[in-house]
Amino acid sequence: MRHGDKIKNLSRTKAHRDALLSNLAIALITHKKIVTTLAKAKALRVYVEPLITKGKTNTTHQRRVVFSHLQDKAAITELFGPVAEKIGGRPGGYTRIIKLGARPGDNAELALIELVDFNDVYGKGKGELRETTKKTRRGRSRKTADKAEEAPTEEKTEE
Repeated sequence: MRHGDKIKNLSRTKAHRDALLSNLAIALITHKKIVTTLAKAKALRVYVEPLITKGKTNTTHQRRVVFSHLQDKAAITELFGPVAEKIGGRPGGYTRIIKLGARPGDNAELALIELVDFNDVYGKGKGELRETTKKTRRGRSRKTADKAEEAPTEEKTEE
Protein backbone atom coordinates (compact mmCIF):
# COMPACT_ATOMS: atom_id res chain seq x y z
CA MET A 1 0.00 0.00 0.00
CA ARG A 2 1.14 3.54 -0.65
CA HIS A 3 -0.88 5.50 1.89
CA GLY A 4 0.44 9.04 2.30
CA ASP A 5 2.95 8.63 -0.53
CA LYS A 6 1.79 11.44 -2.78
CA ILE A 7 5.15 12.72 -4.07
CA LYS A 8 6.12 11.83 -7.62
CA ASN A 9 9.54 10.22 -7.27
CA LEU A 10 10.40 10.25 -11.00
CA SER A 11 12.63 7.16 -10.36
CA ARG A 12 15.24 9.35 -8.66
CA THR A 13 16.70 9.82 -5.22
CA LYS A 14 15.71 12.85 -3.14
CA ALA A 15 18.85 14.82 -3.99
CA HIS A 16 18.64 13.99 -7.71
CA ARG A 17 14.93 14.89 -7.80
CA ASP A 18 15.53 18.22 -6.03
CA ALA A 19 18.32 19.10 -8.47
CA LEU A 20 16.16 18.13 -11.46
CA LEU A 21 13.16 20.18 -10.34
CA SER A 22 15.36 23.14 -9.44
CA ASN A 23 16.96 23.15 -12.89
CA LEU A 24 13.57 22.75 -14.62
CA ALA A 25 12.13 25.61 -12.55
CA ILE A 26 15.06 27.88 -13.45
CA ALA A 27 14.59 27.07 -17.14
CA LEU A 28 10.84 27.69 -16.91
CA ILE A 29 11.27 31.06 -15.19
CA THR A 30 13.95 32.28 -17.59
CA HIS A 31 12.45 30.96 -20.85
CA LYS A 32 8.73 31.15 -19.86
CA LYS A 33 8.05 27.74 -21.46
CA ILE A 34 9.87 24.44 -21.76
CA VAL A 35 9.25 21.04 -23.34
CA THR A 36 9.76 18.01 -21.10
CA THR A 37 8.06 14.73 -20.32
CA LEU A 38 4.53 14.79 -18.95
CA ALA A 39 5.51 13.27 -15.60
CA LYS A 40 8.26 15.87 -15.07
CA ALA A 41 5.92 18.68 -16.10
CA LYS A 42 3.30 17.58 -13.57
CA ALA A 43 5.94 17.32 -10.84
CA LEU A 44 7.35 20.72 -11.83
CA ARG A 45 3.95 22.40 -11.55
CA VAL A 46 3.67 21.31 -7.90
CA TYR A 47 7.22 22.53 -7.27
CA VAL A 48 7.21 25.90 -9.04
CA GLU A 49 3.75 27.32 -8.29
CA PRO A 50 4.45 27.94 -4.57
CA LEU A 51 7.73 29.62 -5.56
CA ILE A 52 5.87 31.93 -7.95
CA THR A 53 3.39 32.75 -5.18
CA LYS A 54 6.33 33.70 -2.96
CA GLY A 55 7.62 35.86 -5.81
CA LYS A 56 4.55 38.11 -5.53
CA THR A 57 5.78 39.61 -2.24
CA ASN A 58 9.18 41.16 -2.81
CA THR A 59 10.79 40.94 0.63
CA THR A 60 14.25 39.85 1.62
CA HIS A 61 12.87 36.82 3.43
CA GLN A 62 10.88 35.62 0.41
CA ARG A 63 13.90 36.13 -1.85
CA ARG A 64 16.03 34.00 0.49
CA VAL A 65 13.39 31.27 0.67
CA VAL A 66 13.12 31.09 -3.13
CA PHE A 67 16.91 31.28 -3.50
CA SER A 68 17.27 28.26 -1.20
CA HIS A 69 15.25 26.28 -3.78
CA LEU A 70 16.60 27.70 -7.05
CA GLN A 71 20.21 28.81 -6.36
CA ASP A 72 20.27 31.08 -9.43
CA LYS A 73 20.46 34.86 -9.11
CA ALA A 74 19.27 35.57 -12.66
CA ALA A 75 16.16 33.42 -12.18
CA ILE A 76 15.42 35.12 -8.84
CA THR A 77 15.70 38.56 -10.45
CA GLU A 78 13.41 37.46 -13.29
CA LEU A 79 10.89 35.91 -10.87
CA PHE A 80 10.64 38.93 -8.58
CA GLY A 81 10.70 41.37 -11.51
CA PRO A 82 8.76 40.82 -14.77
CA VAL A 83 7.10 37.56 -13.72
CA ALA A 84 5.75 39.03 -10.46
CA GLU A 85 4.39 42.09 -12.31
CA LYS A 86 2.41 39.98 -14.79
CA ILE A 87 1.00 37.49 -12.28
CA GLY A 88 0.29 40.00 -9.51
CA GLY A 89 -3.49 39.85 -9.82
CA ARG A 90 -3.78 36.12 -10.47
CA PRO A 91 -4.78 34.07 -7.40
CA GLY A 92 -3.10 30.87 -8.60
CA GLY A 93 -2.75 28.59 -11.59
CA TYR A 94 0.35 30.21 -13.00
CA THR A 95 1.32 27.33 -15.31
CA ARG A 96 -0.33 25.49 -18.18
CA ILE A 97 0.56 21.98 -19.36
CA ILE A 98 -0.14 21.08 -23.00
CA LYS A 99 0.38 17.50 -24.16
CA LEU A 100 2.46 17.21 -27.31
CA GLY A 101 2.41 13.48 -28.09
CA ALA A 102 5.02 10.76 -27.94
CA ARG A 103 8.77 11.27 -28.36
CA PRO A 104 10.05 9.22 -31.32
CA GLY A 105 13.09 7.75 -29.56
CA ASP A 106 11.59 6.18 -26.46
CA ASN A 107 7.85 6.85 -26.88
CA ALA A 108 7.79 9.04 -23.77
CA GLU A 109 4.81 11.39 -23.63
CA LEU A 110 6.03 14.97 -24.10
CA ALA A 111 4.39 18.09 -22.70
CA LEU A 112 4.90 21.83 -22.96
CA ILE A 113 4.72 23.63 -19.62
CA GLU A 114 4.47 27.41 -19.76
CA LEU A 115 3.68 30.43 -17.66
CA VAL A 116 0.09 31.36 -18.45
CA ASP A 117 0.42 35.16 -18.56
CA PHE A 118 3.35 35.09 -20.99
CA ASN A 119 1.50 33.31 -23.80
CA ASP A 120 0.26 35.56 -26.62
CA VAL A 121 -1.93 32.92 -28.28
CA TYR A 122 -4.27 32.45 -25.31
CA GLY A 123 -3.96 36.06 -24.12
CA LYS A 124 -6.69 38.56 -23.32
CA GLY A 125 -6.31 40.38 -26.63
CA LYS A 126 -7.09 37.22 -28.58
CA GLY A 127 -10.43 36.74 -26.81
CA GLU A 128 -11.49 40.30 -27.57
CA LEU A 129 -10.61 39.77 -31.21
CA ARG A 130 -12.83 36.69 -31.38
CA GLU A 131 -15.83 38.57 -29.99
CA THR A 132 -15.65 41.23 -32.71
CA THR A 133 -15.41 38.65 -35.51
CA LYS A 134 -18.07 36.32 -34.13
CA LYS A 135 -20.40 34.88 -36.76
CA THR A 136 -24.15 34.55 -36.52
CA ARG A 137 -25.92 31.25 -36.95
CA ARG A 138 -26.90 32.05 -40.50
CA GLY A 139 -23.34 32.65 -41.54
CA ARG A 140 -23.60 36.36 -42.27
CA SER A 141 -22.24 39.11 -40.08
CA ARG A 142 -24.52 41.97 -39.08
CA LYS A 143 -22.72 44.50 -41.27
CA THR A 144 -23.18 42.49 -44.46
CA ALA A 145 -26.79 41.73 -43.52
CA ASP A 146 -27.49 45.43 -43.01
CA LYS A 147 -25.87 46.28 -46.33
CA ALA A 148 -27.92 43.59 -48.07
CA GLU A 149 -31.14 45.03 -46.63
CA GLU A 150 -30.21 48.62 -47.54
CA ALA A 151 -29.12 47.85 -51.10
CA PRO A 152 -32.54 46.74 -52.48
CA THR A 153 -34.31 49.73 -50.96
CA GLU A 154 -31.87 52.11 -52.63
CA GLU A 155 -32.39 50.36 -55.97
CA LYS A 156 -36.17 50.69 -55.67
CA THR A 157 -35.95 54.44 -55.07
CA GLU A 158 -33.69 54.88 -58.09
CA GLU A 159 -36.15 53.09 -60.45
